[in-house]
This record gives sequence, C-alpha cells and structure tokens, in this order.
Amino acid sequence: MNTFVPANRYVMVRPAPLRLETFARRAGLHPELVRRLTALGLLDCTRDSTGELRFEPSEVAVAARIQRLRTGLGLNYAAIGLVLDLLDRIEKLEADPRRRRTSTWTPTD
Repeated sequence: MNTFVPANRYVMVRPAPLRLETFARRAGLHPELVRRLTALGLLDCTRDSTGELRFEPSEVAVAARIQRLRTGLGLNYAAIGLVLDLLDRIEKLEADPRRRRTSTWTPTD
C-alpha cells in the first residue's frame, strides 16, 4: 500500500529560540565565546523573561561564518564585524538588478 507524501512541506510553527548551551553545542563553540560574540554584536540574541539569552536557529549559520572567517583569514573578532558588514554590502549590491546591466560596448574588427 502506497501512501501519499506531499512534495512540499510548509512549516506552520516558528522554530523555538535556542538556549545558550544548546546554541553553543550546535555551533561547536564554548558558551563563554558565544557570550563574547554577542557582546561584540556579531551574534543577535534576545532575553527571555528570566534574563537568559535566546538565539534564533538561523544564528548557528552566522556563528559558522564567523568561525570560517576567523580561521581562514586569521582576523580577530573585532575585525570580523567589519568584514561581515562588507560582505553583506557586496551581497546586496550583487543582488541589485539595476547593477546587473551589461555593457553595450562590442568589439569591432
């Protein structure tokens, strides 16, 4: 007996924010380093009613990007903030359809 499996799945519930320890484990970082990255403004978080830090699951990818820049370029964490801002600007400029104009110049023989 075959059962129908839909091709697309739509999530109807927003993922719950992660606690500090859970986030640190998923990101492969020490919780104190996560606190420091948050203090530098490199990671976004909120505080719950008890004052505990909560992170969106998407911030795990941001933490991985920070770690790649740290190991790949040998930058300190303060400089990584600047690099992340520049990379985000470049991404926005490349995505802007008005900037994708091709040149009308053609070579002549």
